[in-house]
Amino acid sequence: MTTSIQTNRRDIDQVRPFVAPDSLPRNLQKVLVDLIELHLQGKQAHWNVVGTNFRDLHLQLDSIVDTAREASDTIAERMRALDAVPDGRSDTVAGTTTVPPAPPAELSTTETVDMMATRLYAVVDTARTVHDEVDAADPATADLLHAIIDSLEKEAWMLKSENRKL
Repeated sequence: MTTSIQTNRRDIDQVRPFVAPDSLPRNLQKVLVDLIELHLQGKQAHWNVVGTNFRDLHLQLDSIVDTAREASDTIAERMRALDAVPDGRSDTVAGTTTVPPAPPAELSTTETVDMMATRLYAVVDTARTVHDEVDAADPATADLLHAIIDSLEKEAWMLKSENRKL
């Protein structure tokens, strides 16, 4: 006597990869260039900060840089998983970022805190601006944006607390 075993497997011909709408990689590209710019400006600030509490802020800027770099890698790799091509070339970043430019000079610790908090919130604003459209296209990708927003807002809170007065 032979017994047939039923499974819940789908036939391989029925399995189709997710096809992202064109808006999804376009929106992720906006976040990517801002994260790359944040990383670069964080290093610029790291190299040129001076003044009271220099060492702590110097190290804190490295944390921000690491967060931005990891987040940019996450976004770029998600784009590749969606068969999109991320563009992190310097001319693309410079030409499309929404992050305000950094001054090419030494900055006091107080000025650096204010400048970098502004840049963190600029990147968060980009992620929040594209969020709803990303979520409608692919909730899994929106989850990545949630994590990035959370990380950047935490960095901004910790940073801006340096200048807060009671």
